[in-house]
Amino acid sequence: MNQILHKNVLYFLILLFVQATLCSSTTTSTSNTLKQGSSLSVEKADTDILVSSNGDFSAGFYPVGENAFCFSVWFTKSSVPTIVWMANRDQPVNGRGSKLLLTENGNLVLLDIGRDQVWSTDTTPGLGNRFCAGLVVKLQLHDSGNLVLRSAVFGKHVTYWESFKFPTDTLLPNQNFTMNTNLVSSKSQTNYSSGYYNFYFDDDNILRLRFQGPDPLVSSVYWPAPWLGPFQTGRFTYNNTKNAVFTSTGDFASSDNLVFLSSDYGVKVNRRLTLDTDGNLRLYSFDIENKTWNVTWQAISIPCSIHGICGPNSMCYYDHVLGRSCYCVPGYKVKNSSDWAFGCEPEFEWRYTRDTSFHRIANAEFYGYDKFYYENLSLKQCKEQCLNVSDCKGIQFHMSNNNFQASRCYTKHLLVNGAHTSSFPGDVYIRLPRAMISSFQRKNEGDHNCSSSSPKMVMLQRTYNKAKENGRLKVFVWMAIALGGMELVLISIVLCFLYLTRKESRDDSHGYTLAAATRFQKFTYAELRKATAGFRNSVGSGGGGTVYRGVLSDGRVAAIKRLTDTTGGEAEFLAEVSTIGRLNHMNLIEMWGYCVEGQNKMLVYEYMEHGSLADNLKSSNSIVLDWEKRFAIAMGTSKGLAYLHDECLEWVLHCDVKPENILLDSNYNPKVADFGLSKLLNRGESLDPSFSRIRGTRGYMAPEWVYNLPITSKVDVYSYGMVVLELVTGRKSTDMQIYDYGGGIGDQHGRLVTWVREKMNGEDGIFASRIEEIIDPTMLELGEFDKDKIIILVKLALQCVEEDKDVRPTMRQVVEMLQCYEDERAVLFY
Repeated sequence: MNQILHKNVLYFLILLFVQATLCSSTTTSTSNTLKQGSSLSVEKADTDILVSSNGDFSAGFYPVGENAFCFSVWFTKSSVPTIVWMANRDQPVNGRGSKLLLTENGNLVLLDIGRDQVWSTDTTPGLGNRFCAGLVVKLQLHDSGNLVLRSAVFGKHVTYWESFKFPTDTLLPNQNFTMNTNLVSSKSQTNYSSGYYNFYFDDDNILRLRFQGPDPLVSSVYWPAPWLGPFQTGRFTYNNTKNAVFTSTGDFASSDNLVFLSSDYGVKVNRRLTLDTDGNLRLYSFDIENKTWNVTWQAISIPCSIHGICGPNSMCYYDHVLGRSCYCVPGYKVKNSSDWAFGCEPEFEWRYTRDTSFHRIANAEFYGYDKFYYENLSLKQCKEQCLNVSDCKGIQFHMSNNNFQASRCYTKHLLVNGAHTSSFPGDVYIRLPRAMISSFQRKNEGDHNCSSSSPKMVMLQRTYNKAKENGRLKVFVWMAIALGGMELVLISIVLCFLYLTRKESRDDSHGYTLAAATRFQKFTYAELRKATAGFRNSVGSGGGGTVYRGVLSDGRVAAIKRLTDTTGGEAEFLAEVSTIGRLNHMNLIEMWGYCVEGQNKMLVYEYMEHGSLADNLKSSNSIVLDWEKRFAIAMGTSKGLAYLHDECLEWVLHCDVKPENILLDSNYNPKVADFGLSKLLNRGESLDPSFSRIRGTRGYMAPEWVYNLPITSKVDVYSYGMVVLELVTGRKSTDMQIYDYGGGIGDQHGRLVTWVREKMNGEDGIFASRIEEIIDPTMLELGEFDKDKIIILVKLALQCVEEDKDVRPTMRQVVEMLQCYEDERAVLFY
């Protein structure tokens, strides 16, 4: 270990030495001007930089990959430099020997290694002009971020070229957008080359967004909504200027009557309008305090309405908690794991015979590329129309209110622009070989953590062979080494001193930073071992670890959870603990601290006197849980889960809601425990670590886990419904539930759900008269209980455990309904 540390220190010293010697032999450029006959070198990318007078923008060589650079303009005040313009985004230059040269003739050229010209402004104002003898041309970076090539002729400034007329993916305030310009998105957040989305003036003089994918035959406009005419969207085509601009106060105006204001309109701040990698056009305002960009307007509010976002033969799905995700339709697989724009490809060989059938995807659509359109057909007739056409890949069918006269049938020869939305009134039927459908098991090829909108971000790679070093370069290097010798000695002394004095306190720095941010304590392994008497006082297990009762050094009684099966480093663990530690709600268990020493990772919680709901539902203890306590437990648990889903700073799915994870304090108030643990466990899995395998406990798991469907906050809603049924009936769902993990249908609702549904068949009055057959017998022993509220609670629970997640309410809706009934303003909703 010491050898590794010494090696790292030595490596760091060498890096600092090289930097020091370079600094001692060169002069840092802080000018905003490049003069005629001068150049900027890629080998001095850190120092050969143009800086605007106000310090907001810089221009120079920006690294975009391994030994790959683009000449760029970037905003300097953000926490990470923000690229606003690039000269050679699709042809990066070598990290050695490349330069930007302003020639004597006034032409600005970008030269790759070997003097190959990669990019040029094609300006030669001083060539063959007898009036311009001695003409001085300059390249200047203005405070606006505009890079301008100009000169002074007869006392007046003449501009020959400016970057504002050739934008890449970003517009800056007061930068005119015209018929000759367009914005092109980058491929990803780490690949700056030209992507698949364009913002431009169309031939009808309307500003539009268009998708142009890897397949040149697939191109479509998606904003404004293509099914609406210009006048329906507030635009008009009768203009001949084709011009748009926005100001630093946040107002945008275009000649086609597109006008919008930022949400912070009137405040004069740095702004940018960017066509992002996901195809959405967004206006950003700079937060100078946090050094971050905030979205203050966006063109599209429904992410899955952006065309091509998931590629052909795939579906886009959006959840307000998880964000957007992509998955292949049945019978297809991901084509390019690094880019969803390529979509999915069939897992079978297409043979256009009638020996095919259809698989239904409810509430879904594929926009555009219809082979034929029919009205007033039945579903069977619509399918027949597709089967009669060799290249029909599927159909889209819509029937309003089950009215035969309102049916619409679309046969598809391409399955593109797919979107799955619970509110969409139509269904998609994918045409597949009959043999595949008979053995088909639904599966999801998507990445449930798709904020980036692609399965994997791949940085642009461009490597070059090393150029031979000449003798002059060697002489320069030895001179630099000689000049920097003294600096090396001084730096070595300082670094060794810092290394020796800070070695022992290094581990504590993480704990101090985390404690300051989250207001909870870092414990040592020795402290928690002593508090738990050597981890001998176990009070429970599950959720990835064992819980021990302990007494801390300050006398507080704590629940100490020792995690098992945790992978990943200390930094990852601390990041997730920081997220959990910031959550604060009266119905969530309070975290007091943590411990992380090597493989020992522990969480320290407040101790709950009355244990778990599961313990209290046992026959020996359940007598104390009267009706009022049970209703309060259902209410409090729903509030805690609703906070996790909707109100906390970072979304958290519990993924294991069950009576064992609902703890009761001295007054029997419920507190949800083990929330966020899915973020700490099994971090080494290949897909999203929280959702790449089945989670939860048998008896409380939603069908989505079993069938590999997209995981949303509705899995917690399902588990909550099972807990409420158990709370009311006193019957354990795990004793009555059946799952068939072999791929069969099984009893997806479970025997407990089926039994309760059978009891409630009929009118409410009949159900009310039989309520005593359903409720926990111990409540009968206590005498009084509110039948109406029990009916409400049971009906709510049954809605929560619906197999179709779109039918289930959200936890916020559950809270609102329970509060309504508690205030005696109940309206039966079932």
